[in-house]
Formats: sequence, structure tokens, C-alpha cells
Amino acid sequence: MIPEYRARYNQTFTPERYQEMLADVERQLPGQLEFRLAETPIFVPAQLRDKLVQAGDDIIRVIQRPDFKQLTEAAIPPHQRVPNEDAHPTFLTFDFAVCRDAQGELEPQLIEMQGFPSLYAFQTWQPGLYADHFDVAEEVTPYFNVTTDAEYKAEMRELLLGDGPAEETILLELFPEKQKTRVDFALTKQFWGIEAVCITKIRKRGRQLFYEKDGREIQIKRIYNRIIFDELERYPDLQSEYHLTDDVDVTWVGHPNWFFRISKYTLPLIQSAYSPPSYYLHELSTYPADLENYVLKPLFSFAGAGVRLHVTAADLDALPDKQNYLLQRKVTYEPAIQSPDGLVKCEIRLLYVWFPDAAQPRLLTGLGRMSRGEMIGVNFNKDKDWVGGTSPLFERG
Repeated sequence: MIPEYRARYNQTFTPERYQEMLADVERQLPGQLEFRLAETPIFVPAQLRDKLVQAGDDIIRVIQRPDFKQLTEAAIPPHQRVPNEDAHPTFLTFDFAVCRDAQGELEPQLIEMQGFPSLYAFQTWQPGLYADHFDVAEEVTPYFNVTTDAEYKAEMRELLLGDGPAEETILLELFPEKQKTRVDFALTKQFWGIEAVCITKIRKRGRQLFYEKDGREIQIKRIYNRIIFDELERYPDLQSEYHLTDDVDVTWVGHPNWFFRISKYTLPLIQSAYSPPSYYLHELSTYPADLENYVLKPLFSFAGAGVRLHVTAADLDALPDKQNYLLQRKVTYEPAIQSPDGLVKCEIRLLYVWFPDAAQPRLLTGLGRMSRGEMIGVNFNKDKDWVGGTSPLFERG
């Protein structure tokens, strides 16, 4: 999107160098990368960067409303409410489609949001991978509010570990060795010494939790949570001493309740030039006249499951549980990234952290996804190149 940097990058790009980059990942992190890496980072110009920051600020103002918890109480299914919720989320991730406004300028439009961690380790590692193998301009950076990898890792270390030793913090997952995001778990261990532990391996005694490492039983003091209830419910017969809803003596680094509060459920609360109109379906007495310009989204699903791009009034009338859906006005992704054989669409995710005693969250970095399909997800981009996960690199200054 910055023409000079894009032209320079593309001139030196070859498929062979891309394969060398993938081979480098396999050498450094054998068997860990299961999702597709795009052939290029995204070069984000200053004007779009500043709009992204403003869009994030618009959302954060809503989350900071004194009545925000009251407004989002119904977002948490009663049987999935976890005790000891903190005052505000630890992580914020906002997904924006890159679009074009009426004046022809690039702008972000909010797609989804999560009060849940993303690839906070991988996204500090991936930019260096591109720089090692391709011509990446020095005038761009993956960071906000920190300037170097070392500063970023130090801030994340403080957030994740607090004052305790690394072994007292675990990354909690379900079958972490099988997750598509396990490359991030491997780097989390490499950078901060945090073990990824399956919920089935946790031992519970009273209000205390333990896991085994190197033949030793270690008490868990902090949980960096990466489990979502959607996945747990796929295993109704799962055997585990500990359940997420148990009242236990741990500090949550990313309390599970915020996954529900800051989600698609929150979209209708956002009023911003960078957030398309969204409505709780059951609150609509009539449907929008231009229903073909709206997408139907289930409120309680993850990773794009159940999203319907083309709906009719008859489809909506047939839904028995309208309270579980929202309508969101469609956005038009702008093919803005020049590949060797055409233009490619993209999304940019902003990654924030929010320390327990801080008044405001801090924007640290971002994540990018490129697509040639109707939607961004993997299923819409099979057998295509110049698509997949990537790093947004923002113009400095």
C-alpha cells in the first residue's frame, strides 16, 4: 500500500526465496507452523495507520463506559461464567477490513473484536523473518508505543509473568500440541519460559492448581488463557480434574469472561465512522430495506463459524433463536496489495495489552491476513498464493 516499498519488495521477490523462508521456519520451529504464511508483509501508510488508531480509540471508549459490564452481562452464557472476573480485559484485538471511502482513500472498517489474546509471540517474530529473506524497507515498523523487539518482549514479560518465576505461569489450552496456533505457543515458551499445558493435565487440590514439569509438581499461580468454550464443548466426555468455571486461587492473564463481553455481541454498541452499523436481530421490528447489503453472524461462535453472507427476510423469519444473531452491514474490501499477478485484499488486527492498574490499554503491534476469496478465512483461499497470515508494517512518524 506504500507504492515505493511495495515495488521494491516485489522486484526482488521470487517463489524460491519464499520457499527458503518457509524452510527457515521449519528449521527454527520444526513441525509448528500449520497455517499459511503470506508471501509478503503489508506496508501500511501513515494515513491508514492513523485511521486504524482512531478506530481503536473509538471502540475503547465504549469498553470504558461505566455501564459496559451491565450492557454485556447477557453475552456470557450462565453455564460458562468464570469466577473472579477482573475490572477490565487484559487483551484487546480488533479486526479491520481495509476498504476505500467515498473520497477514494483507504480506511479501516471493523469486522470483529475480541477480549482474548492473539499471536502475541509470533507477531514479534514474523517481521524479522521477512526482513531476513526479502527487501523490507527500514522506514516501517511492526510496533506502536515500543520501538524494538527487546522492549516489546520486556513489556509482555511483565504482563504475563508479573513478579513471579516463569514456571508459575502456564499457557492454558486444550491439546496444545494439536492447535493450529501452536507456533505461537512454542515462541511464547522461547521468549518468556511459559509452558503450554493441556487442561486435562492440571491437578486440582482444594482451590489450588498444579501441573507437572520435569518430574516436579508445580503450583500454578497465573493462567495465560488460550482456551475457548466453543472448543471444550466439542468434547462433552473430556476427563479433567479442573474446569474453567471452578473457583480457584489463580491470577488470570486474560480472564475468560472477556472473550464473551468483547466479541460480536459488542458490535451494535460501537458508534464510529470505522464501524459498520450492526443490530441485534431480535431487536429489529423491521429488517433493513437493503438486506442484501448485510451479513448474518451468530453471536456465540468463533473463527467465522456460521457466518452467512447472503440472507433473505424469509431466512431471518425462519430462525427460531433470533436473540443469538446480529446483522452487520457488509463492507467492501479494497484489493490494495499489489501481487505479481493482481491485487489482493487484506485485514489488519490491532493487538493491545491492558495492565491491571493502568487507566488505558496500550496498542503494541498488529497482525495481518491477506485474501483473494470472498472471505478472509482459510476455506475461501485454498490453493491460492499471496494469501494467509502476515505482518502489517506501519510507516514511521
